[in-house]
Amino acid sequence: MSDVQHRILIADDHEETRYVLGRILGASGYSCSEAATGSQALELAETMPDLLILDVRLPDMSGFTVCQKLKNNPRLASIPVLLISAAFVATEDRVRALDAGADGYMTHPIDRTVLAATVRSLLRMHNAEQLALRSAEEWASTFDALSEGLAILDEDNGLVRWNSAFQSIFAEMITPATGKDVSDLLASLGVVHKKNEKCTTEICVNSRSMELSIGPIPSSGLKNESIMIVSDITDRKLAEYAARTAEQLAATGKLANAIAHEINNPLEALINLIYLARSSPDIDYVKDILERADEELGRIARITKQTLAFHRDTQHPIAVDVCQLLAEVISLYERTSSAKGVRFVIDAKPVPPIVGHPGQLSQVFANLVRNATEASPPDSTVNVRARHIHRCGRAEVRVTIHDRGNGIPVAVRPKIFDPFFTTKGLKGSGLGLWVSRSLIAKHNGAIRFRTSERAGQTGTTFAVFLPISEKNAA
Repeated sequence: MSDVQHRILIADDHEETRYVLGRILGASGYSCSEAATGSQALELAETMPDLLILDVRLPDMSGFTVCQKLKNNPRLASIPVLLISAAFVATEDRVRALDAGADGYMTHPIDRTVLAATVRSLLRMHNAEQLALRSAEEWASTFDALSEGLAILDEDNGLVRWNSAFQSIFAEMITPATGKDVSDLLASLGVVHKKNEKCTTEICVNSRSMELSIGPIPSSGLKNESIMIVSDITDRKLAEYAARTAEQLAATGKLANAIAHEINNPLEALINLIYLARSSPDIDYVKDILERADEELGRIARITKQTLAFHRDTQHPIAVDVCQLLAEVISLYERTSSAKGVRFVIDAKPVPPIVGHPGQLSQVFANLVRNATEASPPDSTVNVRARHIHRCGRAEVRVTIHDRGNGIPVAVRPKIFDPFFTTKGLKGSGLGLWVSRSLIAKHNGAIRFRTSERAGQTGTTFAVFLPISEKNAA
């Protein structure tokens, strides 16, 4: 901001003094207005000048009084005041002026260069204060307008500042107040927070899913203060659940053809066996037929059970035999894969059970097996292996599914786990691998892949790592 934009009000009962000061400041590019009394100075101060130069001795009231009234007015208090005097030159007069709120004090005779420098200094200070005030107001407005709940905590987890969203989210759990300890609130939410460490966790407040994050504020000017951020992720969780459900339904739909073939064979056998039983008078022969019919019914029951596993799952994690789960999934795809000339080669060593949701894991393995079958050329094999390994200091079950397809192009690899990304055109939903990775993450596991497009070495391997509970790791 240039000097010519500043307005200065000069209040002095001597016209010649006002004239001299006005000439000096006008030569420096300032716009000056004048007042002859204290009352007039207070009236003109309502126009918000950038600086008030005020004589101590005025006819109706002292400059000290004018300064006090100005500083006691919240709207006018930010106007810098420079008190000047020819009579009040003692140290106690200067102290009285500063106690009254003056920003500067000068005595006559006044050197023009010192006056100009003092005015520039006071205006710079005023500009800096106004800028800081605007920044603080903008920050406070933004802080309070955010939809996320925000709270600044001191080193003892006491509230320093919070916004309206924070107060609204925890309205039934805590009444915010400066210095109020939120440790009990965090404990009731199951949040374990260590000082000077960042933690992020999901919590439930009033049937809403929230993400709570606490971490130190990276500023040397703040002593061990931290910020707590609470975001409502209910809609995001519902959207993710809807996407997973849609993919689950799509996966089940893709199984319909295989299931139809699998069930059709035992049904045909049952029809024939029932016909033979009806037409035979030999009781022993009929019993034998009924035993075979019972076996076919058991086969249908197993297929039905495997299919329902894609829709019905346990609410709580249970012990899961990964090898058995793989065998059940592969059995559903064997007929459709054999029609293409693709054969499954299973190499599953005995592994300890893991703790998880069998329906979710079935969905993951079914997706990977189906992808491998679709990627495989005719008359090839898909290799499925299960091993008990140790990785990153913990016991795990590793499942690998390898196909001998053309490999995944380099440009596609970074996007392979992105939602709605597919290389299958309208035939693919683009959710399979994204959902698979999220389900494996829920089991504290990981999913990786390696691929090759080299001639004679083409193929892709997906590896799923699932942790084994400590009691089962031995």
